Amino acid sequence: MNQIFIQDKVFDKIDTLEKGEYDNCIFKNCNFSINDLSQFSFINCTFNSCDISLTKLNKTAFRDVKFKNCKMLGLRFDTCNEFGLSFSFDNCQLNHSSFYKTTITKTIFKNSQLQDTDFAEADLTAVIFDNCNLAQAAFDRTILEKADFRTSYNYYIDLEINRVKKAKFSIDGVVGLLAKYDILIEK
Repeated sequence: MNQIFIQDKVFDKIDTLEKGEYDNCIFKNCNFSINDLSQFSFINCTFNSCDISLTKLNKTAFRDVKFKNCKMLGLRFDTCNEFGLSFSFDNCQLNHSSFYKTTITKTIFKNSQLQDTDFAEADLTAVIFDNCNLAQAAFDRTILEKADFRTSYNYYIDLEINRVKKAKFSIDGVVGLLAKYDILIEK
C-alpha cells in the first residue's frame, strides 16, 4: 500500500488522518485520541491544542516536531521510530507516558506535566525541564548529564543509579536528590 505525502498544509479540528508522511504541516484543535498513528511520519510539524492521548505510535517518526498546549496522556514514545527522533513540548500534559530507552538529547519540556512518566534507561543528555511537574516520574539508569532541572519540581532522582554529571538543579530541588537518605533539610 502506497503512503501519501502531504506538505505545507494546515489541519483544523479533524479526528482522523490518512497514513502517510506529513512535512511542515500544522495540526490545530485536532482530536487523535485513541487513534492509531503507527508508521506515520511527521517532519517539521506543529501540533497546537490537540488531544493525542492513548494513541498508538508504533514506528511513528517524529522529526523536529513541536507540541504546544496538547493533551498527550499515556503515550508510548518508546515504540516510535528511533531514527531522528526529535521534538519539543510546551504546556503539554504528558502524564503516564513512556520514553523508556529513548535517545532524546536536547529535548525541551516547558511548562508541562510529566507525572508518572517513564524515563528509565533513556538518554536525556542536555534535556531542559523548564517549569515541569515530575511527580513520580521514573529515572532509573537514565543519562541526565547536562540536563537542566532548575525550575522544575517534584522529582526524585537517585544519584547512585543515574548519570547526572554537570546536570543543573536549584537549591529547592536538592530534596529530590537526597530523599532516599531520609534526612531533614531546612532553610
